[in-house]
Amino acid sequence: MIVTPKSRGFICATAHPEGCKADVKNQIEYMKSHPKTEGVKNALIIGASMGYGLSSRIACAYSANAATLGVIFDKPAKGEKRTATAGWYNTAAFEEFAHADNLYAKTINGDAFSEEVKKKAIETIKNDLGQVDLVVYSIAAPRRTTADGTTYNSVLKTVGEPYTNHTIDLRTNAITDVTIEPANDEEIEATVKVMGGEDWEDWIKALSEAGVLADNATTVAYSYIGPSLTHAMYKEGSIGQAKKHLYKTADEMNGKFNGLRALVSINKSVVTQASAAIPVLPLYIALVFKVMKEKGLHEDTCEQIYRMMHDRIYAPDGPITDENRFIRVDDYEMQPEIQAKISELWDEATTENVKELGDIDGYWDAFFKIFGFGIDGVDYDKDIDIHVEIPDLIEMV
Repeated sequence: MIVTPKSRGFICATAHPEGCKADVKNQIEYMKSHPKTEGVKNALIIGASMGYGLSSRIACAYSANAATLGVIFDKPAKGEKRTATAGWYNTAAFEEFAHADNLYAKTINGDAFSEEVKKKAIETIKNDLGQVDLVVYSIAAPRRTTADGTTYNSVLKTVGEPYTNHTIDLRTNAITDVTIEPANDEEIEATVKVMGGEDWEDWIKALSEAGVLADNATTVAYSYIGPSLTHAMYKEGSIGQAKKHLYKTADEMNGKFNGLRALVSINKSVVTQASAAIPVLPLYIALVFKVMKEKGLHEDTCEQIYRMMHDRIYAPDGPITDENRFIRVDDYEMQPEIQAKISELWDEATTENVKELGDIDGYWDAFFKIFGFGIDGVDYDKDIDIHVEIPDLIEMV
């Protein structure tokens, strides 16, 4: 079929296999063109099919020549018209390239929160790798079912008081004020259960107890802090409470489990399905793109993760962190002059001028790129087979 983007709000229902493959190849070429990273031999990437998780897997393989075991939760194509998820196509492409380059790459497709997937990962590591020395935790899920069968759903709300600020409807470029109501205690608890550090620690404990976590291994999870104008919605909101739990978990795990280094990387704002759903953030991101591109400082996930691994975590004298033990690859975005300019544009932005003040086209380009659309060199008028196999898939769905 000829695959075209079919989107509804911040959801795209189709993905392009050749576009996803081209994007993966571009990231691989970026890693190959930069100095190698020393220190990773065998990596487990939990949430490996899109965004920061995908870039982490590519960085491990092509900057560090590491073996990678990925955990994903994606769907193959179905019938004649339903494409696979973008994560499925990304993973298929990555494994194809990795195998051609004689790099170990296997993938487990299943719910990373489940005990079954943890056990399968441990079994695979024992049989194939022995141990892993890096665990990347990059889960962005809206819900989690725990071992006792309870399902928790996260919410995008404030804490304490309602919050009103500008937002943008990216379909019409209309800027309006939006009010976000505060979460109740039950909603906050559920968001912490889904997006906090509990499952991350469950993974580390399970790997350690099974003997497949190497001595002095490293684990890293991802977060975002952002500027004060987004704090009520993100840093201090329901998501922020979950992230505080994540930070606490990192501190509690650090030094345990035979010398584990447990870190959190604070990354810059990028376009993802998750960020597109958060009120206020899309307008901020559109302004960030404009300002950072003009300054020559714009980065996507690929560039950030390379810097995180090569220049921060595996720096010659050990990890480079701030006073909170955070890896900071949001440093370009948070430069005072960058934030001052964004604040100025924020106050000036209207429906009439937002396309001039912000990079709306760049936002949409980044959004559709997630699903394999708008990639240079891809013939989108070509009739293609949407059914793509993942070479070494361990299916748990």
